[in-house]
Amino acid sequence: MRISRAASLLVGPTLVIAVLGTTNPAFAEDPTPAPTEAVETAPPAAPEEGDLVEGGAGEVETPPTEAPPKDPQVPPREACEPHYLWESTAKHKKYHKGVGPTQSNYNGTSRTAKSEFTSEVTGEVGIAVSGTLKAKAGVAVAEIEQEYSVQLSVKLTAKMGNKITVDTPSKYTTNAKYGVYRLKTDGYSQWVYANCTKGVKHPATLYTPTRIGWYIWETH
Repeated sequence: MRISRAASLLVGPTLVIAVLGTTNPAFAEDPTPAPTEAVETAPPAAPEEGDLVEGGAGEVETPPTEAPPKDPQVPPREACEPHYLWESTAKHKKYHKGVGPTQSNYNGTSRTAKSEFTSEVTGEVGIAVSGTLKAKAGVAVAEIEQEYSVQLSVKLTAKMGNKITVDTPSKYTTNAKYGVYRLKTDGYSQWVYANCTKGVKHPATLYTPTRIGWYIWETH
C-alpha cells in the first residue's frame, strides 16, 4: 500500500483506467475483472444466516424413501426422469465474500491522494447454503439464472496480484477487500418421481457467485 499520483489500474497485460462506481460485470472467463461497484462507508455486510456451509451444494442425488404421491391425472401422464428440481422464490442483494486480508491506507495530507491496493492471495469461492440443497448445484444455478436473468457460476477464483487504484480524501482511510460477490436467493429443492408427481419441498437460501471484484469503503 502506498500513496502516489498514479491514475491507472494495471490488470494482467491490459492498462485500464480505474473508475469508481463501475457496474460492468466480470465473470470467470473475463481476464480483467471490474475492480469495484462503489465506495461504501462500512465493511462488507455479513450474510444474515449463521449456519452457512461453504460448498454445501451436493453433486449426488439421493432419492427420497417415501412412496410417490398418487398421480390424480387420468389417463396417466408420460413418464418423467426422476430428479431433484430447484425452484426459486425470492431474490435478494449481493454479499461480498473476501479472499485474503483487509487492506487499509490513511491519507494524512491536506489533499485527495491515490491509494493502490494489490490482492495478496488466490482463493476459490463457491456456493454457500443455509438449509438443505438437494438439487445439484448446476441445476440450481441454471434455474436462478433463467428466473432472474442473471449470470452466475458454481464457483469463481479471485487471484493474487489484481491491483486497484482509488482516490482517498484528505484525512480519510480507504479500506479494500478483494473477493467474490455472491447473489442471495431463496427457494426449495423438490423430487420429481417417475410418474411426474412431486415430493416434499426442502427450503434453502443460496449465496451463488456472480462476479469477482473489490469491495471498497472509507472511514474518517
